[in-house]
Amino acid sequence: MPLIKKDFFGLKDLSADDIRYILGTAETMKYILSQKNKTSPHLRGKSVIILFYEASARAKLSYELAARHLSASVVDMTSSIQNKEFDSLLDMGQLVDQMGADFIILRHPMAGAPQLLATTVDASVINAGDGFNENPGQSLLDLMTIKEQKGGFEGLRVAVIGDLIHSRVSKSNIWALTKLGAEVRVSGPPTLISPEIEKFGVEVYYDAREAMNNADVILTTRMHKDSQNTMVLPSLDEYKRFFRIDEALLRYAKKDAIVMHPGPIRRGIEISAGVINGPQCIINDQIANSVAVRMAIYYILTQMGGAFR
Repeated sequence: MPLIKKDFFGLKDLSADDIRYILGTAETMKYILSQKNKTSPHLRGKSVIILFYEASARAKLSYELAARHLSASVVDMTSSIQNKEFDSLLDMGQLVDQMGADFIILRHPMAGAPQLLATTVDASVINAGDGFNENPGQSLLDLMTIKEQKGGFEGLRVAVIGDLIHSRVSKSNIWALTKLGAEVRVSGPPTLISPEIEKFGVEVYYDAREAMNNADVILTTRMHKDSQNTMVLPSLDEYKRFFRIDEALLRYAKKDAIVMHPGPIRRGIEISAGVINGPQCIINDQIANSVAVRMAIYYILTQMGGAFR
């Protein structure tokens, strides 16, 4: 039985079977969400605490809706974080743990923060994004969307384009896609690609046209604010010229290629308006899968004993 774990940190250490199991469970949850009564009792009597040290309205909403659809009670502690009522993450964790929390959803600017918190609490810690490390929830909804559109992963050619060094979603996607049998190509400015990235099992191209040649899936990244405020890029105009996904660049991919983005998009910089509004851009499909994926994570952790005391 896969995923016999208390916490959910990322996709790097999961097997291909683990990832398939989560996606299969998410499909079941999506079926539940399609019914007139979207509520199931699987988390009845459980409590979910949301700790977001970084803002993300969409991610927070999806975790909250997922918990409520499974009949859990939800408390958002973000305002306490903003008011700096606690000296440290561990102090906050101890508080919610002593009050009997079953799940803690943590989004934090420090890589490794979920693992650190998990060592000090009994609650199941779910990583909603840690530093530049991973964002497994977003990655899983990307994977679910790809599976729905393409039927599977084996033999798919996937191009990941943009700010690779700061994108935690891209790292999670690369870990997962390579395990699932996809061919992953990455492309971006040399200053925004880690020199170690080839160790992830990907092919590196500094010409986006080569990376996108006959691609089935194009995963674009968000331009991180640090990339714009430092000297890693000469200008956004240069980035747009070589790495923006527009109609001209999209011609190098397969005719039925799909374009995806973790959101929110900077229109005209990461993707052109024409591509965003075109039939190959499936960002709305990604959003539609976000709640089902988070429901699956809750459900699996509970079934495996993660949230049982």
